[in-house]
This record gives sequence, structure tokens and C-alpha cells, in this order.
Amino acid sequence: MEIWDLHCHLNGVPGNTPEARLGRLLEYADRLGIARLCLFMGMEFTYDPSPERLKEENDSVLRAVHAFPKRAFGFVYLNPKHRQASLDELDRCVRDGPMVGVKLWVAEQCSSSDLDPIIERATALQAIVFQHTWLKITGNLPGESTPMALAELAIRHPRATLICGHSGGDWELGLRAIRPHKNIYTDLAGGDPVAGLTEMAVRELGSERVLYGSDAGGRSFASQLAKVLGADISDSDRQRILGGNLQRLLRPILAKKGITV
Repeated sequence: MEIWDLHCHLNGVPGNTPEARLGRLLEYADRLGIARLCLFMGMEFTYDPSPERLKEENDSVLRAVHAFPKRAFGFVYLNPKHRQASLDELDRCVRDGPMVGVKLWVAEQCSSSDLDPIIERATALQAIVFQHTWLKITGNLPGESTPMALAELAIRHPRATLICGHSGGDWELGLRAIRPHKNIYTDLAGGDPVAGLTEMAVRELGSERVLYGSDAGGRSFASQLAKVLGADISDSDRQRILGGNLQRLLRPILAKKGITV
């Protein structure tokens, strides 16, 4: 069983360069048998990045992926407030570069029509779109998306492949919000490794729509793997969640780029 981690960052990892930080992440991954990492955002997190900062952060990920091309995939970080700059970055990093997905964070709610050109371009390029979502009891950040907002986006873009980051944080609500939308997959990353998350995700969505991720270096690989390895699910479900589903979603764009895995 080859494990692919959907959700990794350079932030929070020791090292002064992107190459050093990814190298350290891979040392940890090797201990736990994790074969591939998906990487996004730069050396430090930026809530509402300018076009210049977007390019800087994406360049860091490009450097890291270039250093370890057989171990890591990059997702381009975009800010829908800067439409043309985001489309240009999408072309630079995905169409003309090695990246295979899109990362959207908290600059703008994903229900906004500002995302439409980005999602349309990503879909045309066969890139998957990872959207951070959360439901906070203390209130979300102004531009922070919820699973309900992602459901609105999915309705407008039924051909897009969308991923609900963190299962919405409050996963009991988040999983139900995305359940009707077959083009939304859920990410198990981040949060405490509480019992029941993976079982509910499989029950509500089917194991084909559930993806393992860690949120390293903010969270450990081991604690997040425990959500899947310790879950009361079948071995075939476990294999799909830990790698099979992500491999299937990435296969079209990898084939387009001539990347064999």
C-alpha cells in the first residue's frame, strides 16, 4: 500500500531553504512509509497575499518540488482578489510548470463569483482544487470559507474536482454539507486525531471521496495517519483513503504532463 499525503506545508518545518525543509519532511515521511507529499504555500503563511507574494510563495514550492521530483507534487497558491495575477500564476505553475493542483485559503469566501474564472481554468487544465474550509465556534476569519460555501461553488462548477480542506473543521456538520455534491472530496487533515471522523466520512460520502492528509508541518504525520489506520473500516477502504483515491484524481493531469508514478 503506497501512501500519498494530500496536505503538506513548508511552514513550521526546520530549515532555511525550501529544499532543506522538504528534505526534513521527507525524513519524517520515510519513517512512516509515506511515498508522496502534496505541497502548497510558501515558507511562511500569508492570509491575503499580494500578486508579488503569491509568486514568491509559489517559487518556494517550485524549488522544493524541483529538488525532490519523485517525492513531491506542488499545488499553486492563488488569491481570487487578484484575478489576473492568479490566472497568470495558474498558467505559469500548472499549464507551463510541474504543479498539479490549486490551493485556495482564506483571502476570499469560495462562494464568491471571483473564483469562477480560476475554477474554470483549473478544470480545463485537469488540476484539482483544494479549498481550506472551517466552521469555528468563535467565528471564521472574514474571508474564511465553510463547507456550505464550497457546496455553492460545486453547484456552479459540476465538472471541477474540489477538495473540502479539514472536512470543515467541525466535520459532523462539514461532511453532511458536502454529501450531495459528488465532485467534492473530503480531506482528513488537521485537527486532533479524534475517533469517528474517518468512519463518518466513509459512511456519509463513500470511501472513494475520502483523502488522507496530514497538514504537516503544523501536524505530525503519525497523529493524522492514526485517524485512518485506527479507524473501523475495511482494508480496501483504507487503501483508497491512504493513496488510491488521490492517485486516481491526479492520474489525468500526471498523464498529460508525462509523469509516471
